[in-house]
Amino acid sequence: MRLSSRWSTIALTDFVAALALWMAASVGAWAQSGTVTSVRVVDEPDASRLIIELDAAPSFHSFVLPDPDRLVIDLKDVKLKTRLPILGSDHPLLKGIRSAPRNQGDRRIVLDIKAGVKAKSYAVAPNEQYGHRLIVELDAGVVAAAPLPPAPANSPPLRDIVIAVDAGHGGEDPGARGHGGTWEKNVALDIARQIAALISQEAGMRAVLVRDGDYFVSLRERITRARREKADLFLSIHADAFNNANARGSSVYVLSDRGASDEASRWLAERENAADLVGGVSLDNKDDVLASVLLDLSQTGTLQASAQVADRVLSQIGKLGSLHSESVQSARFVVLKSPDVPSMLIETAFISNPEEEQRLNDKSYQDKLSVAILNGVRDYFRSNPLPGTRLAAAESTTGMRAEMASTAPDSAVVSRPTRRGKTQTPASRRKESTPSIQVSPM
Repeated sequence: MRLSSRWSTIALTDFVAALALWMAASVGAWAQSGTVTSVRVVDEPDASRLIIELDAAPSFHSFVLPDPDRLVIDLKDVKLKTRLPILGSDHPLLKGIRSAPRNQGDRRIVLDIKAGVKAKSYAVAPNEQYGHRLIVELDAGVVAAAPLPPAPANSPPLRDIVIAVDAGHGGEDPGARGHGGTWEKNVALDIARQIAALISQEAGMRAVLVRDGDYFVSLRERITRARREKADLFLSIHADAFNNANARGSSVYVLSDRGASDEASRWLAERENAADLVGGVSLDNKDDVLASVLLDLSQTGTLQASAQVADRVLSQIGKLGSLHSESVQSARFVVLKSPDVPSMLIETAFISNPEEEQRLNDKSYQDKLSVAILNGVRDYFRSNPLPGTRLAAAESTTGMRAEMASTAPDSAVVSRPTRRGKTQTPASRRKESTPSIQVSPM
């Protein structure tokens, strides 16, 4: 009787252990399995992104094969429950996308890519708007620019002042949303396009749009695009949002190397800087990017110029109505961290305020706001003409004419504009100085 009880106890223990192992294996297999719920291609002017959405974190391996060129993505223990996008024959980077099961439960997705296309794939964790994503970045590579013709002897070519106008957010990152359903990315693009059009109508000035469509651009890529265009000024256009629906008015921000001006500035900077996480950006190369892009704090000239032009713009915007902040604010916005391009971020209004949301959608208000921003920018560059630009040459010619008129007999008294190359302005004109910007520690 005792022997039988002993063997029964051993058998029961073995059964429980086996059951536990089976349950653990089943749970592990269930936790690793996933489903592809969406596959889409988002095209940008010079790149494309394949976005694969899943209901669980993907385990994947990707590699490139030649002859013909193709990118292979192997997803482990994943089911495909959606249709693959159909591409046109004229797609600049992709020839097609196909898929097939493999290894009894895995899934292989193949992207037939065109010659010279570079690819990078990475997984992105869920956030408030999206679940698990596997993102493949496709780039045609850098095309060498055609050499410029030689300049005539003793006649250096004059250039336009280049202003990069950046419409905040876009694509996967819609930004803030108003109570009436207005997305920040849409009004920012409308206003940015209007500002760019007005700037390009100015003699000696040229605007470039960092984003000219509804697609995602990472924060550091915005800096890169502005520097690639050799921009003299970077304007980032946004529509503010706050947890208080009564907050209202416009604000202008420059980069702070110490901290935010106030709690609202700190909160806003954290929200805007999180845009890369929303859009899905790999941070694997963060150190390399930071080494080449982040602001050298010793370059005070860029920070001072940013504050000066921001003060002019804020003064002009203030003529339209209420300002949320009467002085230029500062915060640690990633998009403002260009080492050699004066930069500012303009919060046009509070999209979280129903009344201001309506104003942002009003074409008349957009026009007035764009003109105000242009006036501030133009005022700054006329007071601080950059050597070698058409605007500087025009200001120099005007200055010479005014000086000749002031020294001619019986001439009328005229005010002297600043000569090109001077750092001091006449007492009769506004003294150029760096606006006082109060910064509180983080």
